[in-house]
Amino acid sequence: MDATSLLLPLIILLPLLLLIMRQRKQQREFLAQQDRVAVGQQVMTTAGLYGTVTAVEDDQLVLEIAPGVSVRWAKAAVGRIVSGDTATGATGTGGAGATSTGTDGPDLTKRDPA
Repeated sequence: MDATSLLLPLIILLPLLLLIMRQRKQQREFLAQQDRVAVGQQVMTTAGLYGTVTAVEDDQLVLEIAPGVSVRWAKAAVGRIVSGDTATGATGTGGAGATSTGTDGPDLTKRDPA
C-alpha cells in the first residue's frame, strides 16, 4: 500500500510537469523569434495581417502592408516570420492577374461561376 500511495501522485504530477516544460520552451522560442525580427522581413501578425518590416524600434515595428501604406504594431503582435526576402512585398509579385500571393493563405481570386 505504501508503493501505491507514492505512485499515484507521481502519475498525476508527471504529465503536469511535462506540460509546463513544453509551454516554457514554446514561450522561449516565441520571444527569440520576436527578437530576430529585422528590417526587410515579411511577417504575419497574430491578427493575420501580412506586411514587410520597414523599421524596428524598442517594442514596436512599422509594417508596410501595401505600397506607401505603413502601420505601427507592437513586436508582441508578430505571429511568425514568413520570409526574409525583401524582393516580394506583402501582396506578392504577380500583379493583377496573379492567382497566388506566395503565402500560406487561401487563394482569394475571383473566378467565373461557370
